[in-house]
Amino acid sequence: MQKGSISVQTENIFPIIKKFLYSDQEIFLRELVSNAVDATSKLKTLAARGETKENVADARIEVIVDKENKLIKIIDQGIGMTAEEVEKYLNQVAFSSAKEFIEQYKDEANIIGNFGLGFYSAFMVADKVEVVTKSYRKDSQAVKWTCDGSPEYTLEEVDKDTRGTTIILHVSEDAEEYLEDSKIEGLLNKYCKFLPVEIKFGIKKETIKEGEGEDAEDKEIEVDNIINNPSPAWKKQPSELTDEDYKQFYSELYPFSSPPLFWIHLNIDYPFNLTGILYFPKLTNSLEVQKNKIQLYCNQVYVTDDVSQIVPEFLTLLHGIIDSPDIPLNVSRSYLQSDRNVKKITNYITKKVADKLGEMFKNDREEFEGKWKEIGTFVKYGMLSEEKFHDKANKYALLKDVDNNYFTLEEYREKVKENQTDKYDKTVLLYTNNLNDHDSFIKSAQGYGYNVLEMDTMIDNHFMQHLETKEGNITFVRVDSDTVDNLVQKDEEKESVLSEDETKTVEAIFNEQISTAGATVVLKPLSPDDMPVMITKPEFMRRMQEMSALQGNAFMMDMPESYNVVVNSNHPLIGEKLLKLEAKDEKDKLAAHLYNIALLNQGMLKGANLTNFINKSIDFLK
Repeated sequence: MQKGSISVQTENIFPIIKKFLYSDQEIFLRELVSNAVDATSKLKTLAARGETKENVADARIEVIVDKENKLIKIIDQGIGMTAEEVEKYLNQVAFSSAKEFIEQYKDEANIIGNFGLGFYSAFMVADKVEVVTKSYRKDSQAVKWTCDGSPEYTLEEVDKDTRGTTIILHVSEDAEEYLEDSKIEGLLNKYCKFLPVEIKFGIKKETIKEGEGEDAEDKEIEVDNIINNPSPAWKKQPSELTDEDYKQFYSELYPFSSPPLFWIHLNIDYPFNLTGILYFPKLTNSLEVQKNKIQLYCNQVYVTDDVSQIVPEFLTLLHGIIDSPDIPLNVSRSYLQSDRNVKKITNYITKKVADKLGEMFKNDREEFEGKWKEIGTFVKYGMLSEEKFHDKANKYALLKDVDNNYFTLEEYREKVKENQTDKYDKTVLLYTNNLNDHDSFIKSAQGYGYNVLEMDTMIDNHFMQHLETKEGNITFVRVDSDTVDNLVQKDEEKESVLSEDETKTVEAIFNEQISTAGATVVLKPLSPDDMPVMITKPEFMRRMQEMSALQGNAFMMDMPESYNVVVNSNHPLIGEKLLKLEAKDEKDKLAAHLYNIALLNQGMLKGANLTNFINKSIDFLK
């Protein structure tokens, strides 16, 4: 038996590995299984080159948990090691065999490990580690390497019939949770689900049909429990996949989720290597969706679901996989390091998404419009947050009117500019954020020949302000923000049928009925066909309050709602009825009733006030 000391650059590297090098204890399994995949991939590369006649067709990895003896075993049928290679690769920390192999076979091999420290993550969960290995080389002698977590190790010859490596972890007391099958299976599913070599973990039961026709019977059998999908969709060419294949892979990633709207297959090898599939999920009209649904892989090894450093914020609403060996990870693969490639990848993904949407719009506008409800929030969010995305998306971002017609911004501006250009030469885009609540306002606007947009998502306040800033010559105005004659401000003025004294009298009557903070009585000479009293909410203040509410700004949210009580001085109920009533209480009752109708029209009459109004309305009918 040979004895020696591991060659390290510090007196004791193991405490550093345990406490500082790896951020998460559970990744020991990822690193050891990844090493086993590397060993298998190396052998397959040599077999493909004709440098070995070993049968590699069925080479797989097996993970075994022996709870009784507190052991975890990772077994591969890969390239194995000689005693000299064990000395070279296990006893000289940070000297990576994978790195050396890549340099020799860089055009053919696909090796995950590139740091040489992955193996030592075993000591995060083990008091003692044994490595039993036999090289694929003819007449190789199997050896066993043993280390108890100190720099001391033993290396001895042993009997082993088959090539490959078995790593045996003697699990420490503080890591016994990893002796549970469910825990290990969960980690294999998380980190190793798409590794390119089959990974077996125990057995499972399956039901098969035996016999034919009416004689067919269900039979339960035991089969190997293969944890992973070695050939995931993103590693294939788009030409090899059907729509059903893409949907099936989505279900594999996100079981029980609704099918995606569409997807983008990423595949680039210059100036960086990147593959993946990004899916557009069905989004609601808010941004309250679960993020962290894009998973980052490095050569099919799971790294993280926090991709904020390589994916713009708005793209985190998407789901799917990004796989790139060129993304610079730190030694434990726990986080990204700053690198020029990261920015290039970010720009590439943004461009691919923008181009895919543009292609859909151009090729099948009707289908694109049908999906706009789900993707509109995403597109608007992207235009707000990414300048380059805005420039592309501005050509296909859609506006929808209340009659369910869709327009690009340019199309819509052309449609309404003749009738909806104000005295300041700005095109006024009228909108509602609630079809039901604003029905009477919408009909009044349409009566003037105006078109009304529906802008009812949480992001629309920001989006409208964004467009106003970017375009410069448009302004959005909500249909209830002013009287219909003033929604598009012109130089035209109507005359009032009331005298100056009558106007002051009417104003005084309504001021007595309205004591609500933020309410202002305004008399305006409107058409006799317009409502006698209306509630309008000035666009600027209301929009500021709504945006503040979205951002959680308590100061603006606590301010009283500001609105105008507009009395139509040309309506018959004002000039011909209200002013001609002799009793003051009769005038007050009518004014209060008209005011309550206006509140009701805006959905602002609630609780006890609504109950009183209903009761008084019934009394009026008696």
